[in-house]
Amino acid sequence: MSKPPEAKPMFDKIALIGIGLIGGSIALAARRGGFARTIVAATRSAETAATANRLKLVDHCGTDLAAACEDADLVIVCTPVGACGEAARLIAPALKPGCIVSDVGSVKQAVVTAMQPHLPAGVHFVPAHPVAGTENSGPEAAFAELFDGRWCILTPLAGSDPSAVDKLEAFWKGLGSLIERLDPADHDRILAITSHLPHLIAYTIVGTADDLAGHLNSEVLRFAAGGFRDFTRIASSDPTMWRDVFLNNREAVLEVLQRFQEDLFYLQRAIRWGEGDKLFDLFTRTREIRRALIHLNQA
Repeated sequence: MSKPPEAKPMFDKIALIGIGLIGGSIALAARRGGFARTIVAATRSAETAATANRLKLVDHCGTDLAAACEDADLVIVCTPVGACGEAARLIAPALKPGCIVSDVGSVKQAVVTAMQPHLPAGVHFVPAHPVAGTENSGPEAAFAELFDGRWCILTPLAGSDPSAVDKLEAFWKGLGSLIERLDPADHDRILAITSHLPHLIAYTIVGTADDLAGHLNSEVLRFAAGGFRDFTRIASSDPTMWRDVFLNNREAVLEVLQRFQEDLFYLQRAIRWGEGDKLFDLFTRTREIRRALIHLNQA
C-alpha cells in the first residue's frame, strides 16, 4: 500500500529577523506544526546567532539580515520596535515579490510608519502583534507553546492583499493563537491600557520601593509579599524593548497615564477621609474584572 503524500508546508522558507523569546518561539512553534520547509534567522549579534544555532532553534542563524531574507515567502521582524525601521531598510533589497512581511511589535502605528516606506512594491506588509511573552528574554527563553491560547492581533493596512492577510492569520492560528483584527490606532490605545501602563507602573513601584527602603532594603526584598513579587516579575522584562514601546506609543500611554493619575488621586482622597464605601465599591468592581479574565482564560 503506497504511503499518502505529505501535506505541503504553508511556506517554503520563513525568515526571522531577530531570534529572542518571540522569534525563537515562532521558529519552534512553526517547526512543531510543519509550516515551513526551511526556517532561518538573522541577528546583528554574533553571540546571539551562535546561541540560536547551538540550541537548533532554526535551520541556520547568521548576522546578515538581507541574506536571510533571500527567497523567503514569509519574513517576520522580531526586533524591538525602535529597530524595525532599520531592519526593513536593510532587508528590502532581498525581498522577493509576493512575500509577506510582518512584525511582532506591541506598538503598531509607529512600526507601520517606520517600516512601510522601505518595503518595495509587490511585497505584502501585514503588521501583527502576538500578545504573549514572559519576563525572560533571549533565545534561551524560547518555547513552542508560548502562543497557545493567546491573542495575536493583526492590523492590516488599507489596500492590503486579502489573501496575504488570510494566510498570515492561518499561520498564527497554526502557532496556537487566537486572532483579532484591529485598526493600528485602536490597537495602540488598547495596549496602552492593558499592557504598557501596567509595565510602567511595575517599573515605577519597584524603583520607588528600592528608593524608600534605604537601610531596610534587604528586609523589603526578604519579606516581599505576592503583590510585590508580581511587580518585580513584570519589571524584569527586557529594558530595550520597553524603552522603545514607551517612546513609540507616547501619545496613547500619556493619555491613559493621565487618567490613571486622576484615579489615584480619587483613591488617595478616599483613604485620607476614611471613605471605606468608595474603596469597597472599587475593589468589588475590580474583583469582578479579574474573574472575567479567568473565565476568558487570559489570566
